[in-house]
Amino acid sequence: MTNGALRLFRPGWTLRLIARPGFQAFAARVPGLRGIARREGQELFDLVSGFVRAQVLMALVQLDIPARLLDGPRAPGDLAPAAGLGDDRMALLLQAGAGIGLLKRRRDGRFALARKGAALLGVPGLSAMIRHHDVFYRDLADPVALLRGETDTELAHFWPYVFGARGAVPDRVTQLYSDLMADSQGLVAQDTLAQVRLGSVRRLLDVGGGSGAFVAAVCAAHPALRATVFDLPAVMPSARARLRDAGLENRVDLHAGSFRDDPLPRGADAISLVRVLYDHSDETVSALLAAVFDALPPGGRLLISEPMGGGARPDPSGDVYFAFYTLAMRTGRARSAERIAQLCRDAGFEGLRCPRPARPYVTSVVEAFKPGAKFRESSVK
Repeated sequence: MTNGALRLFRPGWTLRLIARPGFQAFAARVPGLRGIARREGQELFDLVSGFVRAQVLMALVQLDIPARLLDGPRAPGDLAPAAGLGDDRMALLLQAGAGIGLLKRRRDGRFALARKGAALLGVPGLSAMIRHHDVFYRDLADPVALLRGETDTELAHFWPYVFGARGAVPDRVTQLYSDLMADSQGLVAQDTLAQVRLGSVRRLLDVGGGSGAFVAAVCAAHPALRATVFDLPAVMPSARARLRDAGLENRVDLHAGSFRDDPLPRGADAISLVRVLYDHSDETVSALLAAVFDALPPGGRLLISEPMGGGARPDPSGDVYFAFYTLAMRTGRARSAERIAQLCRDAGFEGLRCPRPARPYVTSVVEAFKPGAKFRESSVK
């Protein structure tokens, strides 16, 4: 056997073989390999064209095309004037929307909403998230510079609350952030409550609770539970209005403050951190977890719910989207459930539970307890 052949069968030879352009052409002609080559080739092209797909999505949302198709199919000429586009450009956009599966092209040339497009309308907060992605896209324009820390990212200025102390954030920024978070909080609450049982909790303190959307969902599911929302002073008016509209003003207290500077309110037997940790550095998270530990009674429960990385099994939502989003924010990170659990142990918590998430792209959960008498419930499996 020649030295070249021996080198071929060293570890990694399969990858080197696949990486040869000639092999790709060969595989595309051979039955059995042809399907694999075609599938992997399409997946690679989907990655290459991913930015364009995202921009098509952005255009569809900005022009409200899915909403305008909700009542039935429309021709490009019907949609073009309101969008400020010519008929040919609207046809191009609609055709692209059908190409990515959000729309369907009918035989008569009109376009209808596909099931995926209807789901886009049905996910609270998704359209608002897409609309603000222009900021994120600009931060990703040079991903290597972003990874090297050479970019003065716009997201860091878009969400400056993660850097500042109490009162340092403009009211308009706080309101915008709270609205974006509240719009999607219903899904987060739904998936969180499917993974844990809170029947024995008497009072819940929601730290960084924003406008109270998560607390409202918890109170609806547990009529005997009382709650407190702790967040920046600028958030309190929207929280007060939401809870009043939900008829919860007598069950939920509002406590203004910053967990960076102020002690957490006492008296809760459970504390929730919903989409809080991934906004902050390990140092800030460790300080917050220590404060939560101190504020809880023996046996008290900590509930953490947010998108998480996959750790040893990389996750396409936590380790791609949220990892780079938090990198652009310049303070936080998408941690794995195992890493969050370790930070909790370091703070003194025990009885760590990491239920398998139903939809990791919505949220994952870590549950922990302060040493002492345990709650009766166990996590939902």
